[in-house]
Amino acid sequence: MAKINPRTVASLLKEYAQRASMRGDNPYRIKAYLRAADSLTALSQPLDRIIAAGALTKIPGIGDAIADIVTKLYQTGTHPSLEKLREDVPAGVMELFAIPGLRPDKILKLHQALGVNSLAELEAAAREDRIRPVKGLGAALQTKLLQNLAIVRSGETQLHLHKAAALLEHAVISVKQEHPEFSRVEIAGDFRRGCELVSDFVLVAQGLKSTGIEDTTLRLVVTDSKHFGASLLEATGSADHLEQLKRFAADKGFTLDADGLHRGRKLIASATEEEIYQALDLQFIEPELREGRDEIERAAKQKLPALIRDEDLHGILHSHTTASDGTETLEAMAEATRRRGFEYYGVADHSQSAHYAGGLSLQEIAEQHREADRLNKAYSGKFRILKGIEADILADGSLDYPNDILEQFDFVVASVHSRFKLPKKEQTERIIEAIGNPRTTVIGHMTGRQLLRRPGYDLDVDKVLKACAKHGVAVEINAHPWRLDLDWRWHQKALDQGCIFSISPDAHSIRELDHMHWGVEMARKGGVPAKRVLNAMRLTALLAHLARRRQTF
Repeated sequence: MAKINPRTVASLLKEYAQRASMRGDNPYRIKAYLRAADSLTALSQPLDRIIAAGALTKIPGIGDAIADIVTKLYQTGTHPSLEKLREDVPAGVMELFAIPGLRPDKILKLHQALGVNSLAELEAAAREDRIRPVKGLGAALQTKLLQNLAIVRSGETQLHLHKAAALLEHAVISVKQEHPEFSRVEIAGDFRRGCELVSDFVLVAQGLKSTGIEDTTLRLVVTDSKHFGASLLEATGSADHLEQLKRFAADKGFTLDADGLHRGRKLIASATEEEIYQALDLQFIEPELREGRDEIERAAKQKLPALIRDEDLHGILHSHTTASDGTETLEAMAEATRRRGFEYYGVADHSQSAHYAGGLSLQEIAEQHREADRLNKAYSGKFRILKGIEADILADGSLDYPNDILEQFDFVVASVHSRFKLPKKEQTERIIEAIGNPRTTVIGHMTGRQLLRRPGYDLDVDKVLKACAKHGVAVEINAHPWRLDLDWRWHQKALDQGCIFSISPDAHSIRELDHMHWGVEMARKGGVPAKRVLNAMRLTALLAHLARRRQTF
């Protein structure tokens, strides 16, 4: 059999993992297969060359055992173990793995009990109310399946931002090692634009100009120094931005293409993106803003904001410890935050209603506050732990501690963790009620979405933003890569309403503190400047802000 392309190998390895999961195989092994499959979607070299060099194990997530499987899949298009697994269920059943949150055991039951062999058959079974009466499936699953079918149609080749980052960073290293003649290699595509989901894996390299390197899952554009800026601009996109930019250039008597900006036959600018925008009398448009919205119009008027940067943030608000569902102690999380150069760490463990997450009892709050006081005394003013809580917003919009307890915190993140399916009007009123509580400092992950897992709950976001602006409550940009909520598409509306933001990692471990970067990316994509971000304040200014809010109690 002819050798197959890397994306097909990745698809086969994913199938291998999914079929094995339905048999109840080791979940850690399943995750390893899936991670390896992701890695194969961003190869910087032809797969046959990697295999011939014995370099498969240098790819993230691929060890010796998986390397053997990948080699067999590439050379033959199958694997004996895969063929044996295929005897269990038809190929169409694999489509059901695209449904967010649908476990392998439920997929198998849908197939065995109802004869569901495809997404189309699944949708039909749900709409015909055939899933509800089946023991082990039920009404809740049926409703969830109907809601999540829309997510499936968004495309299975997309990766969360942090996963794409790991693959692209590895690809840059590999390209530089494979091609030492390249003096520069930059990431482009939708990752460079800060898109929350990435499907376009593309690098731009500076070397001898060519059409690129073929037979890889990664698109590699090779150009020379004279045309690098134009190539980077073209490879970054978006298509809408480029189309509008080319029309803008044409209106000024220029032609813009992948080689650069021309007037007639004369090349005007191409070495850097900055030169191209400058030649068009445009303010430089940061990659995150290039989505074909109103960025060109604003750039022509020199009205684009100075976007927030990682270094503009001075502290963290909203993070968890072992007191609720985190993996590290308060001291460990605070120390890790301090080592990262921040001035303050805002602990916000779950509140008492969150039984599933070890929410804090009144006694546990007192214990945590005593520990924070002890640590703050040791820091001698050089660093500060802020006492916060992530308080559940109850169905009626109240927070789940009495006011005298809430007043003991430096700040309160109010979040919805239950009753996601309330009607839009009720859900909106619920959150607005919580915003109106003078003890609320931040509204956490406002829409409750989880990317490629579940949509946000039905909510009038515009009304909620107006309430946040009215009461001075910060809108969280939750930096966890699965959330990235509030969606960047709402950020300009929030700015126009007068809202402030809080960029928070929602960290449950030390490693997750670094999610802050993805929150900054989302804020940049939404056009947010540092002056509109709560934790871009220095400690003294933030404490003054929090004190002013407490005076309203």
